[in-house]
Amino acid sequence: MKKTAFSLAILFFLFAFSACGSKSVQETVSAELGIDASGGKEISATDTHGGFHGDGVSSVALSFSDLSVLDEIKGNAEWKAFPLDETVQALVYGVNDETSSIGPFINDGTGNPLVREIQNGYYILIDRQKDQETDILERSSFNVTVGLYDTDTNTLYYCTLDT
Repeated sequence: MKKTAFSLAILFFLFAFSACGSKSVQETVSAELGIDASGGKEISATDTHGGFHGDGVSSVALSFSDLSVLDEIKGNAEWKAFPLDETVQALVYGVNDETSSIGPFINDGTGNPLVREIQNGYYILIDRQKDQETDILERSSFNVTVGLYDTDTNTLYYCTLDT
């Protein structure tokens, strides 16, 4: 009886602490993108990660009622002003020319981009791949995080791609 009570107490303790350790979407976005996104209101989210290897695509959109996050982005040298570079363009929206087509890799599973077209804003690309010697688009797998901020709508998009 004492062993059962002790075991139940340990299980309760572990469950209680694991529940306290979960992060909000805003905390995750803040930590990953190096900005304070705590004031953002979640307006959309999708996540296909799962399975044994954790492969998938995720995208979260946060709306902001003020410009505090934009001020942080402008003060962070890792963020770049639009237009997007070719790698981020291919990852998020795809690139098409007369002879070839590549991407979008961050898509809904049917080839449609998860991020609406942004005209004015800032972006960050975080390469989480262990081997970073090869160009991202030339690799056989992707482990990247992309942050996009739309200055026209004050919307922050946080996307991850893991293959």
